[in-house]
Amino acid sequence: MDDENEHPVVRRAVAAEADTVAGLWLRSFDAALPTVRRARTDEEVRGWFREVVVPAGDTWVAAGPDRLLGMMVLDGEELDQLYLDPARRGRGVGGLLLDHAKRLRPSGLALWTFRINAPARRFYERHGFVAVERTDGARNEEREPDVRYVWRPEGPGR
Repeated sequence: MDDENEHPVVRRAVAAEADTVAGLWLRSFDAALPTVRRARTDEEVRGWFREVVVPAGDTWVAAGPDRLLGMMVLDGEELDQLYLDPARRGRGVGGLLLDHAKRLRPSGLALWTFRINAPARRFYERHGFVAVERTDGARNEEREPDVRYVWRPEGPGR
């Protein structure tokens, strides 16, 4: 973290933050995936975060002193969401969240990411995830080709 006085704390998201978490997700998705068609409108995404993701999900945030810098959602061993404030990419926030996820799920994690998202794929591979499946995107709402990654503590892909 090279930002002055910004030492994020990873903690559970609270209901009052649902709109802020949704806004972070929207900014991050649009910045990282400008060519991917979002399957939901901004308001549908905000409603999903308010009604489902934050109150009912295992939702975590990386919080700086005055703003949220990243968010993730775990669903069992599935890392369902990991999105960062676009201005904080490449500054350790994603690694902080991912390390927290690994501590919470010491037996392993799995996730999907879009094939077109080369920075995310490099990030997960640097953190020990191994690609185990590729699809044409027919099973996701965006209809975007994707990649399944798995991390196991005893070593990549085991």
